[in-house]
Amino acid sequence: MRLVLLGPPGAGKGTQAARLVEKHGVPQLSTGDMLRAAVAAKTPIGLRAKEIMDAGALVPDEVVIGLIDERLGASDCASGFILDGFPRTVAQAEALQELLVRRGLSLDAVLELAVDEGALVDRMRKRVDETRAAGGAVRADDNPESFKTRLEAYRAQTAPVSAHYAKRSELTRIDGMAPIEDVTAEIDRALSDAD
Repeated sequence: MRLVLLGPPGAGKGTQAARLVEKHGVPQLSTGDMLRAAVAAKTPIGLRAKEIMDAGALVPDEVVIGLIDERLGASDCASGFILDGFPRTVAQAEALQELLVRRGLSLDAVLELAVDEGALVDRMRKRVDETRAAGGAVRADDNPESFKTRLEAYRAQTAPVSAHYAKRSELTRIDGMAPIEDVTAEIDRALSDAD
């Protein structure tokens, strides 16, 4: 299974991707996680990305595409993958298509978690509160100001990706405001329809 999950920050992509990983046994490729790992390792890409992410902005295409290209070649991606947070721009979607063609692959599905943006700030606050209550570390960009910047960047740069895939008849919209179990069931239906 080769899948792209789309949706604004806080839409539940990570939650649903984790469930898909468990069910299908393919890795979740979260560009956010990959970039945070590079930041933690203090790699040159990581140091460059840290400043950009802390400001709530999106990391440049060439950095993200390089990470994805390298990751798709890993052995655990041989049976498929779930892209969470990529592509973020139409240029990235086109670059992904080129990467897949070069590797003799294609996407099985592109799913968008459609949500009410007004409810997302509340979701973000709840996630921060739950993370702190559990003793976890809160991401530097999980604050209302950075979150609003991320939403604005999503509307400007990433929302057109949905239209790109819709024009190619590859997009399935999922109600991301439904309870988690219902979203999971809707995703499962969409994936079985794609088979």
